[in-house]
Amino acid sequence: MSLVNMKELLAKAQQGGYAVGSFSIANMEMILGVIKAAEETKSPIILQIAEVRLNHSPLAIIGPAMLAAAEQAKVPVAVHLDHGTSLACIKQALALGFTSVMFDGSHLPLEENIAMTKAVIEAARPYGAAVEAEIGCVGGSEDGSEDIAMRCTSPEQAKYFYEETGVDALAIAIGNAHGFYKQAPELRFDILEKVRDTVSVPLVLHGGTGIEPEDFIRCHQSGIKKINIATATFAAVENSVRQAYHEGRIGGYYDLHGAEIQGAYENAKKHMEIFYCTGKAE
Repeated sequence: MSLVNMKELLAKAQQGGYAVGSFSIANMEMILGVIKAAEETKSPIILQIAEVRLNHSPLAIIGPAMLAAAEQAKVPVAVHLDHGTSLACIKQALALGFTSVMFDGSHLPLEENIAMTKAVIEAARPYGAAVEAEIGCVGGSEDGSEDIAMRCTSPEQAKYFYEETGVDALAIAIGNAHGFYKQAPELRFDILEKVRDTVSVPLVLHGGTGIEPEDFIRCHQSGIKKINIATATFAAVENSVRQAYHEGRIGGYYDLHGAEIQGAYENAKKHMEIFYCTGKAE
């Protein structure tokens, strides 16, 4: 139990026919809420934070809190740097003890993405940490500051990328997008299934907020083994606090603290059930 390598979690998910939820957090309350849901449902989980969020939650402060929570958890927890774009930040996360990192080179030409991913794998090797990469372009952006055009993953390029890098997890674009969807997403399950049949590595779905439960289920039955949840977590925490104020349940700071934890807990628990990972930590 406690702090584990992401590669170990995803290998078990491949064998067990489920997906592991990877929950973005921004403060201690979100960490506590997600861990509470995981322990209650006996689910393996991934705690993550994206590089773009570190202006609000500095890695040197939030990272040790994530690691401490993972080490004390009663379920397996991997601690992950999401959407790393700079080698300096990735190396900082590794030095802190993160058990996996993502290099997001999806905006780069293919060969440059491969070269940078290899450099990150070399940096991670002494720490025994897993590495995730991305090919294709997931729409939107992690912090909502850009409107990045969606570009679905080419199964042929995915195969070439994996053969060249040997990366531990591969994020692909199948019509998914970060943030709230402006309309219901039409996921390209044909692309997902071709990539799954082409590479043996666990696949990752970014932009999980707003995807219907039946599509989540089809995704994890078709090769997706890590599903990122960020926007839904932040929205759930905000809504929980807003509702608590509206109902007059906030009488001081610790009521606010509790409402934040509750929002993160309810959102994580709901997704764990959809991902079929409940009970898999036993």
